Amino acid sequence: MARILVAEDSQTDIKFIDSVLSELGHELFFATDGEATERMVQNERFDLIILDVVLPKKNGFQLCREFKRNEKTKDIPIIILTSKSQEVDKLWGTKQGANAYLTKPCSPIELITTVKRFIG
Repeated sequence: MARILVAEDSQTDIKFIDSVLSELGHELFFATDGEATERMVQNERFDLIILDVVLPKKNGFQLCREFKRNEKTKDIPIIILTSKSQEVDKLWGTKQGANAYLTKPCSPIELITTVKRFIG
């Protein structure tokens, strides 16, 4: 069973992600702002991180860049799941080190398929 950290501030999106991924049997953890996400990653081990870009206190692009530059966290796959759907946003997310970039609203199948790419 994988441990997945989801950084998301929208309760609607949290419920959607929870309902889709809990069926896979993974352990889900939620953080609703950038600083809480940072603390959780420093204090616990995760097999996958799903990041929204627009978060209070620190955005998902900043977090992704930090996690990928840190020796302890650089190998954790990161999926950016955001409403920012411009090509420039996708390019920037990839440049920060994201392993995958999904835009909202995404289908349950798209989310499951992407998660399975990284944690089986």
